[in-house]
Amino acid sequence: MLAKKPYLTQADAQAILDAANAHAEKNNWAVTIAVCDEGGHMLGLIRRDGCAPVSAYIAQEKARCSAMGKRESRVYEEIINNGRTAFATVPHIQGMLEGGVNIESEGHTIGAVGVSGVKSADDAGIARAGIAALSL
Repeated sequence: MLAKKPYLTQADAQAILDAANAHAEKNNWAVTIAVCDEGGHMLGLIRRDGCAPVSAYIAQEKARCSAMGKRESRVYEEIINNGRTAFATVPHIQGMLEGGVNIESEGHTIGAVGVSGVKSADDAGIARAGIAALSL
């Protein structure tokens, strides 16, 4: 018998987007929120009014980085800031700034949320607020 691996449903992605968007709205932050599956494939995106267009690209890359790396994107930023600058050239992981948070269920990374538009720590807080909407 094959074991079932958890995964993000479209309803999960929408719940994350709704909760993260509500958190951003409460703080009047113009951000982009991206949700992806464990392979870095986009499941949903919101670019709030007034948010710079480049944030849509950055949020997706933060989400991909976090999902494929199975860790928060800030970890990569810290690695680079601590002197391992060659890490910035790793292919397919370009969102190496704080604001990408991976989603874990039953010991598996099942996706990630990436946010861009305000301070990096606040981006990550928005992502966590979205993830908190899930019952994992």
